[in-house]
Amino acid sequence: MKITYLGHACFLVEFGGKNLLFDPFITANPLASHIDWQQIKADYILITHGHQDHVLDVEAIAKNTDATLISNFEIITWFSEKGLKKSHAMNHGGKASFEFGTVKYVHAVHSSLLPDGSNGGNPGGFVVWGESGCFYAAGDTALTQDMQLIPLTCPQLDVAILPIGDNFTMGYEDAALAADFVQCNKVLGIHYNTFPPITIDTEKAQAYFASKGKELLLPKVGESVTI
Repeated sequence: MKITYLGHACFLVEFGGKNLLFDPFITANPLASHIDWQQIKADYILITHGHQDHVLDVEAIAKNTDATLISNFEIITWFSEKGLKKSHAMNHGGKASFEFGTVKYVHAVHSSLLPDGSNGGNPGGFVVWGESGCFYAAGDTALTQDMQLIPLTCPQLDVAILPIGDNFTMGYEDAALAADFVQCNKVLGIHYNTFPPITIDTEKAQAYFASKGKELLLPKVGESVTI
């Protein structure tokens, strides 16, 4: 699988012959000013929760690409009322099969208010697996013991995509423990350095992971890594 980091908590995964876009927040992110959202090719857009820094560009990109949305029932309903009918609603613990593989919607500890104040339902994360491998996109979350269920209910992870910026989510220390919980030593960090409250020392974070026998991938905005 090929993962392209698009800034903040947004990334594109080429998986199973399809392009999976997660939590698009590009046009209001100065760190992603060089990313042309109109050039993004997305077959599916997966949304972990309703905060503006995760849904801002969903509508524009979905209309531009005719992508199918995957999220919880409340978020899917909200976008449906905006005319985005091509979608698949899920809820915690459920899994569904798609042409690229299987998606399971898993627990996250966070909040989920949509930009207009609507209820965004309960936040979540996604475990995605298929012939291309298996990855965990945690979304915004605290460290939670429910992560220990993932190795019991899903295939072995090739990479875990975890928030590391602290303040609004777990920091990199807790993310390293989360990697233990999900039994995956390769982590791609997201949700850091976009705003002052989530600014971290990236060299210190990577050194901390290395001290625990783990690898923390921190690609630049627009850079791709192949797992």
